Amino acid sequence: MRGRHRGGADERFSAGLEALGALARDGASVSASVIDTSTGKALLAVDDTLVQPVASLGRVLLLIETAAQLEDGRLHGDRLQRMARDTATGAGLWQFLQESTMQVPDLATLVGASADAWATNALLSAVGIDAVRERAEALGIERTALIDRVRDRRGPDDAPDASVAPAGELAWLMRGLALGEVVDEPVSNRVLGWLSLASDLSLVAGAFGLDPLAHRALDHGLQAVVVTGSSTGVRAEAGILRGPGSSVSYAVTVTFDDADFQRRLAVVEALRTLGTEVLEVVHAPSYR
Repeated sequence: MRGRHRGGADERFSAGLEALGALARDGASVSASVIDTSTGKALLAVDDTLVQPVASLGRVLLLIETAAQLEDGRLHGDRLQRMARDTATGAGLWQFLQESTMQVPDLATLVGASADAWATNALLSAVGIDAVRERAEALGIERTALIDRVRDRRGPDDAPDASVAPAGELAWLMRGLALGEVVDEPVSNRVLGWLSLASDLSLVAGAFGLDPLAHRALDHGLQAVVVTGSSTGVRAEAGILRGPGSSVSYAVTVTFDDADFQRRLAVVEALRTLGTEVLEVVHAPSYR
């Protein structure tokens, strides 16, 4: 519902709600959800069932299936060869490294840390997109989907985006990881370990004041796990932020007209406004 804004929020999210509403009034499509990790209480909901493109953010589903196959023995320390079909000039480091083969856990580390395009495609070839889809269905994930590999260009026969999701489902998925409930605790912990290395803190998490290259340990009582997706006209983030007062799981997705650079900057500013309020919530004393 482009250009329309619906939803509600805990009073502590008034600035974030207004910022997201301003994006919607300017023609963007916005979906956002913030929930208390412990209780599942909704703190913010803005069109949280709206399915939108989320660029590479759907890689979290790939990491879940990779972790599950490592845990049940279908994958081991296999070394995967960098293949011509996997090449893409998007995010990541493997395309710049001399090493042409890597073990599966190392590739998952690259995917978690930098959304590595080549590593994503190599893992997807090994794990299988059908297995990723079946795992999502088994977990009760109905609208979040990884639908294609990373591509430099998308032709008429390709999916228009690599993945799609509504913010509400993403926030619940992150909560499940935080609670060790996605498949089981070992799988959840593997995925959290990979995502905790993420170096993109440019959106919501840009307000957290953390070192983008090293934020696994507690820092002023904060610990964040973040996964982002960015492409032309798309900015999306899902995460978990633990603080001295509480923990929240959140997601926000925005699609917008990227022909105007000022609109892109406005999207980033709005997401950081929301991040400031997320930060304030987890620093506050328990409110339950």
